[in-house]
Amino acid sequence: MRAGIALTAALLTLVAGCGITESGVVELGGPPLVSIPPPSKTIYMLRDGKLILEPADVDDDSVNSLLTALFAASAAPLPGRETALRGFTYEGMNDTTKRVQRNDPQLPRTSTLTVYVKGEQALTRSARAQIVCTAQQDAAYEAVKIVHKYDRRAPTTEEPKICGDLKD
Repeated sequence: MRAGIALTAALLTLVAGCGITESGVVELGGPPLVSIPPPSKTIYMLRDGKLILEPADVDDDSVNSLLTALFAASAAPLPGRETALRGFTYEGMNDTTKRVQRNDPQLPRTSTLTVYVKGEQALTRSARAQIVCTAQQDAAYEAVKIVHKYDRRAPTTEEPKICGDLKD
């Protein structure tokens, strides 16, 4: 019986002591973070009916500055570039992104941006693409909704769009 108890104690020691020594907590760095690329200072114009990125003359890379530059460029002559936004004016935007108040990183694609434009003609797919793709260079916006205002009739609100669905 004593031999059985001794053998059982020896086996338990072998199983319990697997060769790994106990240690304290080892710090290996901070928590993992999502790296979101910063917005660029570019706007989407057209060349031969296709979207192209063009540098924008803006002081900062905010979406409001980029959209202002996009509509300003659409009102000027554009050698080698085209626009589907002639006749439209930029009326502003409504940013509904909930800003993080803690140390937590903000995950990309968190909000729908509403952009207000004014013009009497219909917005083409290319015009929508220029607006949506320019705005979505900021990774915080999951989608862009366009509110089209008119002089003599009620505004229309489009369903939210994403750039990938509008690119040819």
